[in-house]
Amino acid sequence: MAPSDTTIAFQGMPGAYSHLACREAYGGMEPLPCRTFEDAFAAVHDGRARLAMIPIENSVAGRVADIHHLLPDSGLHIIGEHFHRVNHHLLAVPGAALGDLTHVHSHVHALNQCRDLIRDLGVTPVVHVDTAGAAKDIAAQGDKTQAAIASSLAGEIYGLVSLKRNIEDAEHNTTRFVVMALAAENPAYAGAGDFITSFTFRVRNVPAALYKAMGGFATNGVNMTKLESYVGPDFIAAQFFAEVEGHVDAPAVKLAFEDLNHYSEWIRVLGTYPAHPFRKAAARAAAVAAQGA
Repeated sequence: MAPSDTTIAFQGMPGAYSHLACREAYGGMEPLPCRTFEDAFAAVHDGRARLAMIPIENSVAGRVADIHHLLPDSGLHIIGEHFHRVNHHLLAVPGAALGDLTHVHSHVHALNQCRDLIRDLGVTPVVHVDTAGAAKDIAAQGDKTQAAIASSLAGEIYGLVSLKRNIEDAEHNTTRFVVMALAAENPAYAGAGDFITSFTFRVRNVPAALYKAMGGFATNGVNMTKLESYVGPDFIAAQFFAEVEGHVDAPAVKLAFEDLNHYSEWIRVLGTYPAHPFRKAAARAAAVAAQGA
């Protein structure tokens, strides 16, 4: 087996949350840090990695910027998904105490997700390109007045100590990743099973095209879990990234896609893959909460 067969690429520095997601979902594979998402895609295309772990949305921050533009042109297929619960740590050099801190460094999203602690400590937030990079910089500075918000893994890698853990404001802070590969691995449809199908499409530039295109999913009982819009280079007709519950070969999904095709200029299926168990657990929790309301 070639080394690339056991390698999974991710965007970010060692210790990034994407790195942690790789270890959780594919503990037997070697994580490969990449500077950009495009570099992670290229690593798969070039044979340096078999898979890529790509974040696409966070329950607090929303969708990852630009990723919906990049996915359709990546040349890769989605073969799985992973949900990672984000647990932020306040990291500092050994010997530092909470009272020593004057500044905290991290990615803008991480800083925004920990506003309560930053306010309580009365420290100044400093924006960095990523969380792991902030941790690396703090370790290099060796200054007890400076801290970073990053993962526990970043603390281990860069020799920092956690002054406070689980400092995120929202308990539900979760990032969803998609796992991408060069070849599609659509599981066989056997009439049952929980699947997600991801696809992009561009509606025709005619009145009510989107309304009519979506009608097929409603009439065939197919649940759409995501619909994100973004404009193309001509600013004429909108393009969409969408996801539905169901296998692409399921009869109801096939009928829905036939209707979608009638009102779209093009459709590109990015992948059909097993739904992550997190989805069922979240649905059960939501149902329990609704009953108690």
